[in-house]
Amino acid sequence: MLQKGIAAAPGIVLGRAVVKKAETISYIRKTIAPDEVASELQRFRDSIQTANAELDAIKQKAKLEMGAEEAQIFEAHQMFLQDPEFVGAIEQKIESEQINAEAALEEVRDSFVSIFESMDNEYMRERAADLRDVSQRIMKKLLGISDELDTGVEGPVVLVVHDLTPSDTASLDRDKVKGFATNIGGRTSHSAIMARSMEIPAVVGLSDITEHVQTGDLVIVDGLSGVVHIRPDDALIAEYEEKQKAYQKQKAEWAKLLHEPSVTADGRQVELAANIGNPQDAVQALESGAEGIGLFRTEFLYMGRNNFPSEEEQFEAYKAVAVTMGERGVVIRTLDIGGDKELPYLELPKELNPFLGYRAIRLCLDQTDLFKTQLRALLRASAFGNIKIMYPMIATLAELRKANSILEEVKAELRDQNIAFNEKLEVGIMIEIPAAAMVADLLAKEVDFFSIGTNDLIQYTMAADRMNEQVSYLYQPFNPAVLRLIHQVIEAAHKEGKWVGMCGEMAGEELAIPILLGLGLDEFSMSASSILRARSLLKQLEYNKMEAVSKYVLTLGTAEEIRDYIQQEVLNRLA
Repeated sequence: MLQKGIAAAPGIVLGRAVVKKAETISYIRKTIAPDEVASELQRFRDSIQTANAELDAIKQKAKLEMGAEEAQIFEAHQMFLQDPEFVGAIEQKIESEQINAEAALEEVRDSFVSIFESMDNEYMRERAADLRDVSQRIMKKLLGISDELDTGVEGPVVLVVHDLTPSDTASLDRDKVKGFATNIGGRTSHSAIMARSMEIPAVVGLSDITEHVQTGDLVIVDGLSGVVHIRPDDALIAEYEEKQKAYQKQKAEWAKLLHEPSVTADGRQVELAANIGNPQDAVQALESGAEGIGLFRTEFLYMGRNNFPSEEEQFEAYKAVAVTMGERGVVIRTLDIGGDKELPYLELPKELNPFLGYRAIRLCLDQTDLFKTQLRALLRASAFGNIKIMYPMIATLAELRKANSILEEVKAELRDQNIAFNEKLEVGIMIEIPAAAMVADLLAKEVDFFSIGTNDLIQYTMAADRMNEQVSYLYQPFNPAVLRLIHQVIEAAHKEGKWVGMCGEMAGEELAIPILLGLGLDEFSMSASSILRARSLLKQLEYNKMEAVSKYVLTLGTAEEIRDYIQQEVLNRLA
């Protein structure tokens, strides 16, 4: 039996399924005597302490196996355990209503989840899932339930579940679990991103695979094609064993390209860079063959804490990345908070549609003290390497000019104080709003580079929230409208002699690389684990031919036609 889903993490695994059904945790609601309240409160506090220790261990494991950026998720989980409103409400209910901790936890959790889910802010709605995850962990501690995965089968295991939470994914025993398949999810979900970092083959968005598989069934997870074979016959098993060997051989070949330049078959050189979230990720990027950092997401310096990072803290972080990368370029994005990223210590107004609201550069241009602190740190760090500054969410030429005006003020202050910085530092913008793409010719005259942020550009162009399952079909990287905007941006920049990068998920996608190469993209920035695969593909492509391919692709009418054309006329001919 074959089921088609979304290829979330590359690789092939043959293994026995372990089907994990949604857990139903039951308890008895109890009224406790007045003299038992103190001990019940202590039992609850002990469960919080144990849960916090577990999350510490998971966070450290995630940091080692996936990088510090993914580990940030668990700091957010721990913040719930330290939240006086959440924890205090449970303790108050235990005391005032004299009920057991399990009942108090469930009632407070349901109340908070209901509030989060009713919010228009996507980030806050996602916090509902985090709160459920954390609350379940506390509940298990109260009830003495183990989180150990009892596989009950021999050999490699494929986990088949409705969904995986971040903590589920980070807790996987990689000696046992060699792949996973889920009913829901997409390429940008936490579990998919983590699976790629951990190099565990995964297929997500399979709809109802948990209904078709039983524990012990032999399954094949093909994370390259996005399919799962259930109870395959001997012929299919033999075919996939050969595919698995071929993939392992291919990975060994990719490893040989670690120190090779990123050059096409006919000699065009491009740059393959990495997206990172903290200084530690830069080391992994270098070890993965990155030729630079195409996106350093600085907002992670601001998250998981109770106050703003100081200028000195930021300077040290930016300097560390610059020193690690040496002469290689490091594109650092200024603060991109708001929309789906909130800071508890920054009181932002509640908005009906925060993704289109007071966020990113709009926030920084309004709260200039916050912006100047970051710019000072960035400029100071530029004396230690090849740092480039990038403004996010630029929609108009006026915003760019205002941001640059503030930057010039900060430069003047540093000169007055005899503080060194790179006077020739490059300044660019993210192109993620269709309005910016449409006036790219005007913007290109006043920047040093563009970086196309396709994750937002696609959803803004298509008016489709990529996290909304009802409209996720409209999140189409290969839609002609999206590709024409990308083409327009690259052409406008090149006319002014400026370079163009891309730092969205699309930059590392195998089907997209031939098109982007043909359109003239100069820099492809992606997750570090995708770099060698992309370099291998580029070495097989001829730029002159991809120019013709891209020109033809822009005449096609649908995303499906474009994907099929690239697969059949480009990728299949390389095989």
